[in-house]
Formats: sequence, C-alpha cells, structure tokens
Amino acid sequence: MEPAGDKMIAIVCIDDKGGMLFHGRRQSRDRAVRADVIQMTAGRRLWMNAYSQKQFSGENVEVTVDERFLDLAEEGEFCFVEDRPIRPCLDRLERLVLYRWNRIYPADVSLDIFADMGSWRLAETCEFPGHSHEIITKEVYIL
Repeated sequence: MEPAGDKMIAIVCIDDKGGMLFHGRRQSRDRAVRADVIQMTAGRRLWMNAYSQKQFSGENVEVTVDERFLDLAEEGEFCFVEDRPIRPCLDRLERLVLYRWNRIYPADVSLDIFADMGSWRLAETCEFPGHSHEIITKEVYIL
C-alpha cells in the first residue's frame, strides 16, 4: 500500500529535552495521558505500532495497529508515536501533540525534530494532574 499522502496528527510524550524512551522504557505510560488521548481521538482513527498497543490494551478505545502506521494514516487521523523518528513523515504532519512530563530523564531515544520546532506555532496548552507525575503539560503545535 502506498503512503496516504494526507495530513495527520502525531502524539508524542517527551521529557524536557525531547526524550521519548529511557533505558528501554517508555515515557508515555500514564493513565491520565491515555484517558486524554482517548478523549481527544474519539470518533477518529488512532494508529500505533504493536509496542504501543500493549499500553492501550484493556482501554475502551479502538486502535489500528501496523508497523507502517506513520505511512498509512490519512487526513485527520492520529498516530501515537513512542519509539521512532517522525522526521521522515514531517511533510505529512498537520499537528503535533506533545505531552510533557516537566522532568529530564536519561533518554535513549528522543523526538528527532525537537531541536527544529522553531517553525511550529504553539496553538494550545493545558496542564492536568497525571497518575505518575504531579503535573503533565499538553501542547498542541501546528505548522
């Protein structure tokens, strides 16, 4: 199947330096974040890979799992990204939703566009209490 070519929305959880994984562990495991992702994506397709699907098993959400999810997502669909670069699909991004832990971890894998987000505009921000962190900051960027 060829890439969809339409704009999509990426969802990424990061620390203050853009870290996504540390010591092989995800930074995105928080019940409050999952609940917010489920609410935000209600009625639209939520794509992810098998690694991320484990986190959403048992939740009341329908996900589409494919290792090529960043290539297959169509316009207005969401991609939950935990363990891979998004630069290869940068031209297909409509929005980027970041959940920030407001901490620094010793990251093994970082958001590959983190240092280059100067052309992105912060459109929305909010804070909420997390299960694993006292405060989680949600930021929505548009190009």
